[in-house]
Amino acid sequence: MSINRRTVVKAIATGGALIGASVLMPKIAFAAWSKDAFQAKDQTAAMNALFDSATPEESAEVTLKAPDIAENGAVVPVTVVSTLSDVESMSIFIEGNPSPLAAEFIIPAGTKADVSTRVRMGKTTKVTAVVKANGKLYSAAKEVKVTIGGCGG
Repeated sequence: MSINRRTVVKAIATGGALIGASVLMPKIAFAAWSKDAFQAKDQTAAMNALFDSATPEESAEVTLKAPDIAENGAVVPVTVVSTLSDVESMSIFIEGNPSPLAAEFIIPAGTKADVSTRVRMGKTTKVTAVVKANGKLYSAAKEVKVTIGGCGG
């Protein structure tokens, strides 16, 4: 099998196009990123930047699962589940962190509203899950005690 110059040039051009496309993909993925909300220094400012709204109402249809005591603040497992219909987004706020908005998940229509992640917590503080459904905000909160700091401690 012999490789001619045309095949090599075609392979190099294809590789260059793929590399160029991969450079642009992160910008497309972050297009809906709420920079002000993630850079806010307190929870109220983060919620206002993300939702343009006041405080959410507590709801039994939003369940926040997190440990009572986190042995390592660097990896605290958090799960948010909602039985509300038409859930648009789920967000996790950690009140005592330098950046209180830890995560925001956009929930596609027709998808089960159930997300899990691991967050960093610098100290014992309240974790709040906010679910946006039908244009309204619902929440659940829980105090999590951290024995070893993970976020700057």
